[in-house]
Amino acid sequence: MRAYGRTALGLVIVGVLLFPLYWMFNASLQPSGALLKPSPDLFPVAGTLDGYRAALGTQQGHLVASIIVSLGTVAVSLAVAMPASYALAQLEVRGGPVVLFAMLIVQMIPGIVMANSLYTVFGHLGLIDSYLALILADSTATIPFAILLLHSFMMAIPKELSEAALVDGASHWRTFISIIVPVSRNAMVTAGLFSFLFAWADFLFAITLTTGQTFEPITVGIYRFLGNQSADWNGIMATAVLASIPAAILLVVAQRYVVAGMTSGAIKD
Repeated sequence: MRAYGRTALGLVIVGVLLFPLYWMFNASLQPSGALLKPSPDLFPVAGTLDGYRAALGTQQGHLVASIIVSLGTVAVSLAVAMPASYALAQLEVRGGPVVLFAMLIVQMIPGIVMANSLYTVFGHLGLIDSYLALILADSTATIPFAILLLHSFMMAIPKELSEAALVDGASHWRTFISIIVPVSRNAMVTAGLFSFLFAWADFLFAITLTTGQTFEPITVGIYRFLGNQSADWNGIMATAVLASIPAAILLVVAQRYVVAGMTSGAIKD
């Protein structure tokens, strides 16, 4: 009986957590203005795809921009975090604990402070309204997290592996590429996934470092959609549904890697 009770409680909690997603999908199929009624319909009885037509007609460029920025952020984050984590975990570099502590401190800096500082720097460099500026800005937030995550995993890798390679004549870079990277696959996928999700959902850097003259990510696209057509909630919700699809697909595909990557560094011999 206790098992049934726990199952029922779990289902209720899952239902509450998933209700916003259902409401987003339901609202995307409601006729324009239907959500403004005193008692909105719980089911899309008179469903319409007008919201999706409006979203696909106006938001495709924003979706492509978000994909470019997110993939670029993943590439930069892993390119920096992987060798940095290897050096901190396996090579015992001088000042390693201080660097790790600095990574924690960096994550405590408010995003608006980072955005304001980066706007000044990128303004002088002429990078405002460029993909590079947004990728580098998002990477400032994802690299510290990726280093901490990968460092925890690499501390669990036996140092005998890299020492054996060094004895055989391999350089540190050859050891890193041929041995450390393959065995760190789960943690690397996890760090890359979280970097992608952060860049995909970022709004603060996107609204600060873009002006809309060349491109804008999907988060800013939804914001503009909301500002210009505040009564067209089905179009806004349809855009939100479309924006959720890439992240949902990545989470489903990488689920087993993420679970393994998050727990593999928790136990050491």
